[in-house]
Amino acid sequence: MPWTVSRRAWPTVGAGDLAAQVEQCYLNIGTALAEVGGSFDDVAKLTVYVVGWTPDKMPLLLEGVTRAAAKRGVTPVPPATLLGVAALDVPDHLVEVEATAILD
Repeated sequence: MPWTVSRRAWPTVGAGDLAAQVEQCYLNIGTALAEVGGSFDDVAKLTVYVVGWTPDKMPLLLEGVTRAAAKRGVTPVPPATLLGVAALDVPDHLVEVEATAILD
């Protein structure tokens, strides 16, 4: 059963700060999974969309993932796809993370 959390439900966190926005995306995913009885262990795939992606942004991306993982006490390392995009639906958003989870 598809389940989606509207990004518009939360204000933009970390305007201009890629690491802060990545961290918040992962925390939001963790919250959404917990609300339906899941966890990051149930994530089969992540798709990460980054505005204006260049390889020099990788440390910031990984910093955000690491901070969120530490707060949640998890190691989110499922298969992932990283896509650079020109823009997202909200101008202040630098990243969007989509999770596909399989729950029993």
